Amino acid sequence: MPSPPNILVLCTGNSCRSQLLHGYLAQLLGPRAAVYSAGIETHGVNPLAIEVMREDGVDIAAHTSNLVDEYAAVPFAYVLTVCDHAREACPVFPAAAVALHHNFADPARATGSPAEVRAQFRAARDQVKAYAQQFVRQYFN
Repeated sequence: MPSPPNILVLCTGNSCRSQLLHGYLAQLLGPRAAVYSAGIETHGVNPLAIEVMREDGVDIAAHTSNLVDEYAAVPFAYVLTVCDHAREACPVFPAAAVALHHNFADPARATGSPAEVRAQFRAARDQVKAYAQQFVRQYFN
């Protein structure tokens, strides 16, 4: 039996957007895929990303912020970039990988009151969740 496909979610700092998508894809796909996330830099997993995912029943508290170079030897079937900067700075992956891109606004750059910042994190989470559901429908059904 072949091993499940590997999916890499890539963004600049591997702190918010890629962590959100990693969490949803892991939840939606379970054993049907191995999901990784990384950044071209590491900024640590944002505590508000953990909080808003927990509100939606997804626990990403154990996730780590990883550099893309750590996964150079992993044969990815899909590479999903979630910000323009990562797509532009992304290392080249084998041509066999399906490369997909969607630029999500970075909630880590949100400004305003704590309630306004949380609202921006929730909005990003909901956009990422819809994207994850669409990806799974298109590539795994």
